[in-house]
Amino acid sequence: MPGNLEPLDLGIQIPYHFRCPISLELMSDPVTISTGQTYDRTSIESWIAMGNITCPVTRLTLSDFTLIPNHTLRRLIQEWCVANRSNGVERIPTPKQPADPISVRSLLSQASAISGNHVSIRSRAAAIRRLRGLARDSEKNRVLIAAHNAREILIRILFSDVDAGKESSSPSLSSELVSESLALLVLFHMTETECESIASDPVRVRFMIRLLFDSVIENRVNSAALIEMVLTGVKSPDLKLMISGSDSVFEGVLDLLKNPISSSRRALKIGIKSVFALCLVKQSRHLAVSAGAPAVLMDRLAADFDRCDTERGLATVELLCRLPEGCAAFSEHALTVAFLVKTILRVSERATEYAAGALLALCTAEERCREEAVTAGLVTQLLLLVQSECTERAKRKAQMLLKLLRDSWPENNLVNSDEFGRSEVGPF
Repeated sequence: MPGNLEPLDLGIQIPYHFRCPISLELMSDPVTISTGQTYDRTSIESWIAMGNITCPVTRLTLSDFTLIPNHTLRRLIQEWCVANRSNGVERIPTPKQPADPISVRSLLSQASAISGNHVSIRSRAAAIRRLRGLARDSEKNRVLIAAHNAREILIRILFSDVDAGKESSSPSLSSELVSESLALLVLFHMTETECESIASDPVRVRFMIRLLFDSVIENRVNSAALIEMVLTGVKSPDLKLMISGSDSVFEGVLDLLKNPISSSRRALKIGIKSVFALCLVKQSRHLAVSAGAPAVLMDRLAADFDRCDTERGLATVELLCRLPEGCAAFSEHALTVAFLVKTILRVSERATEYAAGALLALCTAEERCREEAVTAGLVTQLLLLVQSECTERAKRKAQMLLKLLRDSWPENNLVNSDEFGRSEVGPF
C-alpha cells in the first residue's frame, strides 16, 4: 500500500492511513472493528446498516459489531490538520461519543425511581439532564433512547403529581424534575397513542397549559412545543378541542410571540407553530381573535420570521380572516394590507397563496381594505401573479380579487388601464 494517495482539491497529500477505506475521505471519527481495521464511524455504520456482516477490507466475518473509538489515530489526524492549516485544512472537531444501551437503561431507571427525598429528586433530574444531552448530540442517540420506552417514562414523570391528585400544587414545587422531563420529551416524536394519553385527560391538559405561564421561560417554550405536538398527533376533533378550547392556551402561546424576554429564535418558531396548530381547530379560532392574535401576528410577521415561519404565520392569518371578527381585527392593524400586498411573489408560492387568500377575505369584507390594497399596488401584483407559475389556487384567488376590485371601482382608471385590459384574468 502506498503511504499516501493522489492530491485532493486542497492541493496537498493526505496520508493513506488518515483516509477511510470506504469513503476514501479524511476520517473525522475513526473507529476500530473486531477485525482490527479502522474506518470512519459514519461509513462503517452505513455499511453495517445495509446488512453487511463482513469487514470491507479483509472480507472476514465480524465477530461482533462493536465500534471502538481510535483516539490515538484521531489525535494524529487533528495534529496533521493543525500542521496544514496554512493550506486550508480545518481541524476536525473531537467527536461526541454515541450513547450505549447500557448507560441509557441505567439513566432511565434512575430517572423513573420513586423519589423519597430531595436528593433523589435531584438525582432523577440529573439522569434526565444527562439523557437530554445525549439526545441533543445526534438522531441516532434519540432513536436509541426512544427505543427504551423513554417517551412513556417521561410522560409518567411529567404528569406524576397531577396524576396523583396534586393538581393544585404549583409546578415549581418539583420544578427541576418537571423542567428536565419536559425538555427531553419534546425532543422526540410521540405516537398517536401517547398524544391521546395526554389530550384525553383534562387534568393533564390543564397542567400542560398552566406551564405556559411558568416563571421559567424554557418551561413555557417547551410546554408550547408539547401542545403543538399533541395537537398534531391526535386525530380526534374532540380531543383537539380539549386543548384549543381554553382561553388561556392562546394567551400563553401568544405571549411567546409578543414578549421581548422570549423573543429567541426557538421561542418564535415554536410560538407560531403552536398558534397555527391551535387555529386549525375551527371551533377555537374566535378565541385566538379574542386573545389578540391578529395584532401579535402582524407585528411579528413584519419583522422576525424566516421563510417557513412566515408561511405558517400567513396561513394562520388566512384562517382567522375566515371569521368576521378576524377580518375586522386585521383590518384595524395599520400594517396588515400593505404587508400582505408586499408578500405576494416575494417569499414563496405558499406565502403568496395565503396572502392572496387573506386579502380576498379582507377586501370582500371592508371597502377601506380595497382602497388600501389598490394604493399599495395590489392590482399590479395580481396581474403579475396570474401570469406567473404560481399555484392554481393562488391564481384563482388573484382572479377573484381582480374581479372584486373591478366591480368595486367601475370608474377607476385602474380598471380601464391598458394593463388591466391585457391581463389574463379570463371570464368570471
